[in-house]
Amino acid sequence: MDYENVTATFRRLAIEAGMAIMEIYGTDDFDVRSKSDESPVTAADEAADALISAGLRATFPDIALVTEEQSATHGQNVSTFIIVDPLDGTKEFVQRRGEFTVNIALVENGVPTRGVVYAPAVGRLFYTDATGQAVEETGAFGVEPGPVRPMNVASPSGALRIVASKSHRDAATDDYISKYNVDELVAAGSSLKFCLVAAGEADLYPRLGRTMEWDTAAGDAVLRGAGGTVVRFDDHAPLAYGKSGFENPFFIAAPAELKLEA
Repeated sequence: MDYENVTATFRRLAIEAGMAIMEIYGTDDFDVRSKSDESPVTAADEAADALISAGLRATFPDIALVTEEQSATHGQNVSTFIIVDPLDGTKEFVQRRGEFTVNIALVENGVPTRGVVYAPAVGRLFYTDATGQAVEETGAFGVEPGPVRPMNVASPSGALRIVASKSHRDAATDDYISKYNVDELVAAGSSLKFCLVAAGEADLYPRLGRTMEWDTAAGDAVLRGAGGTVVRFDDHAPLAYGKSGFENPFFIAAPAELKLEA
């Protein structure tokens, strides 16, 4: 696998999709429709999906492609593929809270090995470099990559900084969080939660709710590249990808060394 090309292509397409999304985000009004599962979709989701899909198919024609907006057309039980959520956090987008992301990931043999998470409205860009190391790029996000800083998870030894969803918080999540000594509870949207853990800005992200593989793969790859892990909530086994239907079980994202509560 040419990981240099993977990194460069994922980064470029995420930035281009972010520009298309922000054009629509900046308009006075945009249509919001409901998909068959009642989740919202906008023209920004569809424009970003079309742009990213075309770029990936042109560059990686031999690798299977799975995207949220085209998921009904995909076969099942693939183990190596590219997976895309062109606009994760559509509710954040619709409510103009800014914490939405563009997500592209490479999954190899069921493991997300490379990924990019771009939050255009808040100006943060996270990705794995060609070696698999997670980095955050700073600067103007131009055609050529700007300065990057390596990302490494924190090494928590006391009270934890726990990040949870803004849009999907529930009593079960609060019950699980209460098992820990909590220093700070941070609310964040979309796949940014993985990146906050990867950047050492949070220590734990539990998700006791429905997610799909395109919601998590890119953030999972970034977190793994920073020394973190994403495990199933029930047995703490690593979260696997390429599952039938692409639906995830509940999970926990954290530094690999952190002792998790049952």
